Amino acid sequence: MSSLEPGLERSDDFEVAGPLLTDLGGTIGAGVLSTPGMIGMMERTASILAYKQLGDGKATVGFEVCVKHVAAAAEGARCTVHAILSEVIGERKLRFDVEVREGDRTIGVGTHERRVIDTAAFGG
Repeated sequence: MSSLEPGLERSDDFEVAGPLLTDLGGTIGAGVLSTPGMIGMMERTASILAYKQLGDGKATVGFEVCVKHVAAAAEGARCTVHAILSEVIGERKLRFDVEVREGDRTIGVGTHERRVIDTAAFGG
């Protein structure tokens, strides 16, 4: 199928900016990393990690996210998102440990699951 094995890792750096920001309708008074933005970065990193190991005609789709957003990251902050493939179940279900950090501070942590699909089913 692929070379997906537990222990594979990927990290990406990003700036808290643009569509990753929220001000919760002006209630905070400053832009911060939104929870959906944080989750999006976690999913993106896990997706790229898996994709680089898959054969032609395969991709993954996310189907479960279980994370805690434990600290704020201000607009302009430099963060790192990290994904580790922790489990492969039945060759199609992938479980990742995911985390976002700003330096030594944990911003978000949890798990994310993806399923391997055949892209031909979607015209790919």
